[in-house]
Amino acid sequence: MTLQKVTLANGESITYRKREGGDRVIVLVHGNMTSSKHWDVLIDAFDDSFTVIALDLRGFGGSTYYTRVNGIKDFSNDLKDFIDSVALEKFDLIGWSTGGAICMQFVIDNPGYCEKLILLASASTRGYPFFGTTADGTPNYTERLQTIEQIEEDPSKTKAMQGLYDTKNKEGLRAVWDAVIYTHSKPNEQLYEEYLEDMLTQRNLADVYHSLNTFNIGADHNGVSKGSNQAKDITIPVLILRGDRDYVVTEEMTQEIVSDLGDNATYIPLVNCGHSPLIDDLGQLLGAIEKFLKEER
Repeated sequence: MTLQKVTLANGESITYRKREGGDRVIVLVHGNMTSSKHWDVLIDAFDDSFTVIALDLRGFGGSTYYTRVNGIKDFSNDLKDFIDSVALEKFDLIGWSTGGAICMQFVIDNPGYCEKLILLASASTRGYPFFGTTADGTPNYTERLQTIEQIEEDPSKTKAMQGLYDTKNKEGLRAVWDAVIYTHSKPNEQLYEEYLEDMLTQRNLADVYHSLNTFNIGADHNGVSKGSNQAKDITIPVLILRGDRDYVVTEEMTQEIVSDLGDNATYIPLVNCGHSPLIDDLGQLLGAIEKFLKEER
């Protein structure tokens, strides 16, 4: 699928993939360490009644990274400018991991565009916490990091991961994904190699960590940011999906989303899936998504 490109008003260029189909449009928003490339198996599997668009966020894939990202809202604003650039007026959104937070902020700030929202293994409405490191290298859960400078200097998370990017260490990235993401099923070897190559396009790791750490649309302070209490403004139908073996997003984080979004949200655990249900059980994932999208709105 050939990458297309649009230039936003802020000067950033966003690349995207589009699979033509019917009048119903789905926009896919990826998470950290990925890009539109990582949606490929789901894009190919969607019913032909859907037109599917997957973009590369700023600093990922083929998109530019001229200006640093200061928070989830920057990504969300880019998404809005992208939507306008490709002239979309009505669509459904699917956000995976960090992409879930971006989609929630988009729906809050831009009512009337998105008709249904799907959160796949999403970061919480109250953010994704990043903690300091003890002398023995384990997380210090009493010290939540506060600034991007602290996140950049953290040895166990940011510096370790950034080192893999800087040295283009695909085997190191593979080890991380085997330990945390692909714990049950793995892509075939050719596809896995393509994914690893794609991971190396990311240029904004600390920005993403900081954005997740400070994101908070809940009602209460999360230890870094005062809650904006905007989660209640998401009034469209929402489907929340999480693999029951997800080692990245905890059940507690997912329950925070369930609690904050209230009665308009439906939570369906995905059985025997981790943080990438696309690889663990594409059929189960696709069935849940298409059933929700095809229900009467």
